[in-house]
Amino acid sequence: MSSYELEIFEQTSDYSELRLSTGDGPPKTRGLDKATIDRLIETVEQDYGRYSLVQQMFGSPQLRDLGSKLAAFLDGDERWLSSILDRPPGTTLRITTAGRLRHLPWELLAVNGSHLAVSSYAPLLPVRSVGTNAALKAPVTPANRPLRVLFMATSPEGIEPVLGYEAEEAAILKATLRTGTELVVEESGTLEGLRYLNRDYGSGYFDVLHLSGHATIRPDGQPVFLVENEFGRPVYATADEIAQAMAPHWPRLVFVSGCLTGNAPGAGAFPSMSESLVRAGAPTVLGWALPVGDVAATEFAAELYKALADGQPIDRAIVEARQRLYANKDGNWHLLRVYADRSPLAPIVTPLNAKGRARIQVRPAHQEFLDPKTQLSRVASRGTFVGRRRVIQRCLRTLKQPLDGDGAAEALVLHGMGGLGKSSLASRLLERMPTHQRVVWYGRVDLPKFRELTTKVDFPTLEQQIEAAKLLDNEQVPLVVRLRRLLHVDGPLGQTPCLFVFDDFEEGNLDERDGGHVLSPEMAEILPALLKAIRETGSPSRVIITSRYRFPAPVGTTVVVESLETLNSVEQAKKVANLPSLRPGSRVDPEIRRRAIDAAAGNPRLLDWLDRIVADPALDVDGFIKAIEEEADRFRRVTILAKNLLGSQPVELQKMLAKVNVVELPVPADTVRAVHDHPDAASHIERAVQLGLMEEGTDPETRQPRYYVSNVLRPLIRPLLTDDDYTQACAAAARSLYALWVVGSAAPEAAS
Repeated sequence: MSSYELEIFEQTSDYSELRLSTGDGPPKTRGLDKATIDRLIETVEQDYGRYSLVQQMFGSPQLRDLGSKLAAFLDGDERWLSSILDRPPGTTLRITTAGRLRHLPWELLAVNGSHLAVSSYAPLLPVRSVGTNAALKAPVTPANRPLRVLFMATSPEGIEPVLGYEAEEAAILKATLRTGTELVVEESGTLEGLRYLNRDYGSGYFDVLHLSGHATIRPDGQPVFLVENEFGRPVYATADEIAQAMAPHWPRLVFVSGCLTGNAPGAGAFPSMSESLVRAGAPTVLGWALPVGDVAATEFAAELYKALADGQPIDRAIVEARQRLYANKDGNWHLLRVYADRSPLAPIVTPLNAKGRARIQVRPAHQEFLDPKTQLSRVASRGTFVGRRRVIQRCLRTLKQPLDGDGAAEALVLHGMGGLGKSSLASRLLERMPTHQRVVWYGRVDLPKFRELTTKVDFPTLEQQIEAAKLLDNEQVPLVVRLRRLLHVDGPLGQTPCLFVFDDFEEGNLDERDGGHVLSPEMAEILPALLKAIRETGSPSRVIITSRYRFPAPVGTTVVVESLETLNSVEQAKKVANLPSLRPGSRVDPEIRRRAIDAAAGNPRLLDWLDRIVADPALDVDGFIKAIEEEADRFRRVTILAKNLLGSQPVELQKMLAKVNVVELPVPADTVRAVHDHPDAASHIERAVQLGLMEEGTDPETRQPRYYVSNVLRPLIRPLLTDDDYTQACAAAARSLYALWVVGSAAPEAAS
């Protein structure tokens, strides 16, 4: 696209000079009096604010009229604007001005009733130029590889609405599937996490920083972006604080995708967050001028990165993304603002078939979790995974923590009842740690199976792979010694950190004993040796285990257990939105969908199962509900929730589950004991959790355990209570929760 410079130079308090630089000779100039500028600003600000608050009804004649007024102002009697229009492939207009003029919606520029920014023939991209009107920076050479994006979504506790950040990540990956994009996710949502990840990869590694979340403007006029602290609570970050996390390793493009991040507070009296980031060193920053819809922001980002990954210049990619919104009749199309220094808006990477172009080497993590019979993936792909944000954050802290740090462990156990997504979570953790090699076993593992790790790891050299195979095959040396040599800093895996994953661990690796579970003889040799070797060598490698049952940690090792809970209402809504038959707006009868979702009771696997059932054309409408109930029962029978497992437990433990189930949300241990006033309550809780009959999670506020009995169990346990028992359990739960959540939460305020 052609590039032109437009500067509004304030010569005196009452007189300004308009300068247009076309690159051919000296700039064109003309005078403007203050009254003319003030009239334009007042008219546009008043009307734009009014029409934008109703989300700019698509094709609004009022917005076209505002665009025409802006165009007439720039065009003048000399017809400057007309002289640079209608020149394919389009024009980038760098606007240098101060104060309120910079804040005007130049994206609305319109001629003959058509907005120039979305012209299919010769689009115009307004860029708010930051810095002196000097020559552009030196040309840049596009990298001959796929696009690299550093993605950080923030979702602090208690901030509504909860954004669809998973959908945004998935949309970017889908849009760039053809060319490939290395999308590295900073999962903590903290500025500290962003700083470390950016520095760990080094200067020049990332092409784009994408921040997604809520933003606002403080009463003092300071724009802020909502990030998280280490516990997931909201922190209001200024542009300076974001810059401190990124400097000096700025990528070519920064997209702060949050409401008002491109808005200059005080009608232009203060710089926008986007402008402040450019002044702090970011070459080009994108932001939204007004509140923007979640769907529109996601759609724009996907189209933007698709064009960038295709090798398009930055300015052309922004134009194409805006045109996509406009073509889909999305009224948010003109809210995107571009701020930039003098850097050229050139391509970031080369096109797909450029000679010698590098390829992404790591395959998607979900392809590591294959069913041994069908060789199909058994877990949610990166594009369909939703929820578990706090769990993922805790797990990553455990896996990344140095062994001498607080909370460090050699192994992480993902525990919970069947169908809650333990394997999918393990896959997500692998995606979030792309620096580690992946070694995944499914089901039973003995020593010959364990030695397959030499074929699963991509060793730096063939010689190291051969050495590793010899080490593991040497049965004359104890396994722990062999593994120490393997993981030693000078060993075959000394410089290759790995994540060793034992998936569906309960299948053949655990034996029942005294009502609990212990390691099988083969695993009792493998797991302790592996964990001790990691500990003794200080290796960054870690172990992840998914298991329905708990088991004692091997002596001399440290294992952290993370128990999964049923999907909460927000997570379930996101999950359902990905299901073709159960999602809102599908052709399935709404009542059938509602009953199916209720039957699933927040269990991800059961939701997937029922999504297929309700779409089956062989089922008549009248038989849908019955089919759903029958399939739900079949699901219970083939999972840990089988009747014989529940029935083999003491009657009082079964009744505890039924009593806790009267509360349809996770509750503290005190409430469990309140509804189950029994001398063996502690052992009943421990036993139920071990078997996966009761979920044990972590309260994000108190960091204490909380418990939940899924409604999937309800048909099996509700008959255990009489009506009086049920009423008493409800009353006991209500009293306990009132004391803990109402009276208890109010106590600190009363004391202050």
